[in-house]
Amino acid sequence: MLGVGIDWAEEFHLVAVGRPGEGVVEVARVEHTPAAVAALVARIAGLEPDPAEVRVVIETRHGLLVEALVDAGYTVLPVNPDLVARRRGPARKKDDAEDARIACLLALDQYTDLRALIPHGELAGELRAIARDDIRACRDERRLLNRLRADLAAVFPAALAIAGDDLGSPVVLKLLQRWPTADELAAASHDEVEALARAAKHGWPHRLADRVTQALTGDHFQPRDYLIRAKADTIRLACAQLLLLREQRRSWERRMGELLLGDRRRGRAKQPGDDRGPAVPGGEIYLSFPGLGDRLATRIAGEIGDAIGQFATPNALQCYAGKAPVTRRSGKSELVVASRLACNRYLADAVQQWAFTSLRTSGWAREFYDTQRSRGRKHHAALRALGNRWLEVLWHCLTKNTPYDENVHVANRNRALGRVNQPSKLAA
Repeated sequence: MLGVGIDWAEEFHLVAVGRPGEGVVEVARVEHTPAAVAALVARIAGLEPDPAEVRVVIETRHGLLVEALVDAGYTVLPVNPDLVARRRGPARKKDDAEDARIACLLALDQYTDLRALIPHGELAGELRAIARDDIRACRDERRLLNRLRADLAAVFPAALAIAGDDLGSPVVLKLLQRWPTADELAAASHDEVEALARAAKHGWPHRLADRVTQALTGDHFQPRDYLIRAKADTIRLACAQLLLLREQRRSWERRMGELLLGDRRRGRAKQPGDDRGPAVPGGEIYLSFPGLGDRLATRIAGEIGDAIGQFATPNALQCYAGKAPVTRRSGKSELVVASRLACNRYLADAVQQWAFTSLRTSGWAREFYDTQRSRGRKHHAALRALGNRWLEVLWHCLTKNTPYDENVHVANRNRALGRVNQPSKLAA
């Protein structure tokens, strides 16, 4: 067996190689270039011809370097950086070469419980990439909206009265992009505003034009002229960015449904056609759960991947998602339950949101949440407990390739709790 420990970086990597009984035999610097990585793979193959006997420990699960190691057939063992940090010695001194040696020793220790990386397939990998980009775009959209609201409050307060609670709607953004100041909007005629609203597919263009006229005649603060000139282009730029983000997120959402179901949704029913192409395994199962739409199901499916077998038990999936509680007991002290920090943060956030959205559509989920709150748990702690239960149900459905059925689950839950089977509250 050959153990390889890698301390990775953007420009170069430090690689430590060792054998059982000998420890670390060499440490080398490898540039982050295709030729250098190919030379590293050739060097490892020269030391150990059987790829199955090569164990690689690295502090990341993604990237071109990881893909090259997986393609070579090596067993890649991604670890949390805290695991390496805890083994640095009493001084806790950070040194890249020493971290590579520690990672190599972890690879040589066969008794260390490390989960081998099972890479995503092409569809699942695309799904995960789109979901993560959509999360970042959502955060950018929220930040730009807050910035736009602050700018409008400073130089164009009438625009906030026009927008109301729909500042991020396409018609309002297009209106502000064309007329970013009060003077420019006041110079526009009633018909021009109505035509813009009709082109933006607003349901009541005449009402919007009337609301613009009413807002402009109201009593508002008058900002300085220099500030209005300075902020006009800023408002126009923010509106253009928000419109682009909105359109791109809608495109991603269509692609999410296509990857989950094998075909894009069509018509008013928003259902895929009969002639479906390849899809992510279990896509329909994810969408069968209450509270999971295309976006949220994509976030969860993309992080779990298309190989549910890598999680041998529901608890393994719950720990990976950060929902399994961490129990601590010391001496005679009482049991303390803490949230898990070493986890997939993307999946943890998605499951937390799933637990919240399921409260409206699942009777047993609402009952479980209310029970947790009655026991003194805070809102997010109760959602973590509910998410933990949802992951257990999801694991069983994925392993058995069975869509979720609320009535079946409620019946099983009542049987486990010793109750007489009762229908779901929301179903009733």
